[in-house]
Amino acid sequence: MKIGIIGCGNISATYLQLAPQFKSLDIEACSDLDDSAARALGDTFNIQAMSIASLLADESIGLVINLTIPSAHSAVSSSVLEAGKHVFSEKPYVLSLDDGLALQAIADKNGLRIGAAPDTFLGGAHQCARQLIDSGRVGRIVGGSCYFMNHGMEDWHPSPESFYQPGGGPMLDMGVYYISNLVQLVGPVKRVMAMSSRVADTRTIGFEARQGETVPVDVATSVNAILEFHTGAQITLSLSWDVWQHEHNRMELYGSGATLHVPDPNFFGGQLRVAKGVDVECIHPEHPFAIENHEQNNGEFSANYRGAGLADMIDAIANERPHRCDNTLALHVIDVMISTLRSGETGESVLIETSCERPAAMNAAAAAALLL
Repeated sequence: MKIGIIGCGNISATYLQLAPQFKSLDIEACSDLDDSAARALGDTFNIQAMSIASLLADESIGLVINLTIPSAHSAVSSSVLEAGKHVFSEKPYVLSLDDGLALQAIADKNGLRIGAAPDTFLGGAHQCARQLIDSGRVGRIVGGSCYFMNHGMEDWHPSPESFYQPGGGPMLDMGVYYISNLVQLVGPVKRVMAMSSRVADTRTIGFEARQGETVPVDVATSVNAILEFHTGAQITLSLSWDVWQHEHNRMELYGSGATLHVPDPNFFGGQLRVAKGVDVECIHPEHPFAIENHEQNNGEFSANYRGAGLADMIDAIANERPHRCDNTLALHVIDVMISTLRSGETGESVLIETSCERPAAMNAAAAAALLL
């Protein structure tokens, strides 16, 4: 299946750099509202730069990766589906339940699939955590805590504006990784309660040529929530762009038999720890998606398999099976995030309207089958 990209920003290069490690990711074309951005990406990766209209009209392209800004995701995905192509969207998949249901209606009408990031929960560390839970090793998950906290990205990002506008904020930008992983580990969420705040009305850019410019802040920059799952587990989730430093673990799950320390859900690899009393076992996942394969800017190596969810989706289409990063999971996660923000504004608990099945586990054999 030939693949096209709409949206040639920073994340597009990541998809193109990592695609060759998968069997089925044949990305052949790219497009953007800014023709020069499409041409630059096309020249760098030796793929064809096209107008958006031409890409949508090209019958040889069967799937489009939607890498536009969050506020454009719904409209672009709708255009892709109406053009008779499958779509895989970057996060957040949509910004409202109505938009997600509308996309599903178009997909059903045309016999098409919708996929959505993130796919980091398919990483070796998180699939190892899944196996530990499913096997009963840590008992029933009864609680947990998740923390994502820093001071925002205006000090290093060249264009931080969209992060502080609707569709951005730490909940929609980063909460999606944590909640997606929680759903695949624990199951769907039943109810949320939250408090939220916006510390400042503007942020000052500290990045090079734009240093000193201010950008407006129209989203909550700190959110503290309790997620109640259908299993009965109650897990706290704290997300903030107002914290200079902290020492919280990224994710901990409290089982009736042991505590499970899970590494950063924004990454594929990392070490797990199972703790019971003073006994702590460190576990290094033996999984293809835990192998360090990517050099970071600081020179350290990490496991990076972004595109795994897309590769799984293409394989699922070919073999007529459900894909793991599907729109029912994505829409449930969106529902949880939007409901949490609403709870933070109103101070009331919110019942989650949607639900979903836990995606199938990605064992080592299934992961290896996707790789070259």
